[in-house]
Amino acid sequence: MSGHARIDWVDYAKGFCIVMVVMMHSTLGVEKAAGAESWLGHLVAFARPFRMPDFFLISGLFLARVIDRDWRTYADRKIIHFAYFYVLWLVIQFAFKAPGMAAEDGVGAALGQFLLAFIEPFGTLWFIYLLPIFFAVTKLLRGVPPWIVLVAAAALEIAPIHTGWTIPDEFASRFVYFYAGYLFAPQVFRLAAAVIAQPGLAILGLVAWAMINGYAVFAGVSEMPFIGLCLGILGACAVVAFSALLSKADLMAPLRYCGEHSIVIYLAFFLPMAATRVLLLRTGIIPDLGTVSLIVTAVGVVVPILLYWVVRDTRLRFLFERPAWARIDRVKTPKFAPAE
Repeated sequence: MSGHARIDWVDYAKGFCIVMVVMMHSTLGVEKAAGAESWLGHLVAFARPFRMPDFFLISGLFLARVIDRDWRTYADRKIIHFAYFYVLWLVIQFAFKAPGMAAEDGVGAALGQFLLAFIEPFGTLWFIYLLPIFFAVTKLLRGVPPWIVLVAAAALEIAPIHTGWTIPDEFASRFVYFYAGYLFAPQVFRLAAAVIAQPGLAILGLVAWAMINGYAVFAGVSEMPFIGLCLGILGACAVVAFSALLSKADLMAPLRYCGEHSIVIYLAFFLPMAATRVLLLRTGIIPDLGTVSLIVTAVGVVVPILLYWVVRDTRLRFLFERPAWARIDRVKTPKFAPAE
């Protein structure tokens, strides 16, 4: 472990997933703006079956430690906490996008989009919006036999639910992985321990998984009912195994650090990503779209960390640390609470 009782493989998994998320948005944004595909798009496609499932599974891993707390404390830590960062960064994102929206559709339409964002998540912030819903629903379902919840969640993932609204669609697609992380946390930790104990066998398993996942993706069957769920579960386990292998030697400490601050990256990557994309495509300094996407990804990951370092000891720390006034629990707490 590396400080503050953190579990290294968990941070590696979170770091891996947040880099994959930034890479997806960066690559798809570059390809859309350029009107052409890039070689990095193949890696983005390969990661699609497991990128978000693993993120949600990891998010549910430690829920058993806090789910029995009183509602006031639980809501403060797991609902209000994320709501604060959603509203704050919604305002920040909207401040950058509103002028263009107003110029194109009028001030009224822009204001309407802002108000709609409290129902329909804005831009890249849907994960922050959905996570507290998962926490609330899981606690509300405490009295229901876990197997019933798990089967229902799996059925939602398998069902072709496409309402056109982010929250119901993503809830149906992702809740099973969050709940599985909560329900099977002991088994997930045992898997990580087994990988660390037998790395050779784990590597063989990862190679086999990569072949199966790659075939399903590029054969066009990865999003079919049942297959998508199986690939999501297998992929989440593969990321756990891969992260456990990395933690054994701690060869990629920067990736672990990204995992420790994954929410910081998620909240702030949109602006450096968009600015770098526009700069590189307009100047044409780098003609290869895959390389452009890779640079945009790197900037999207690094700049939020640099911003965090700059503001963490200043009055602007509220960007990544929730202030005391935004709390509702009665427990005496520090003036600021980090986003993670």
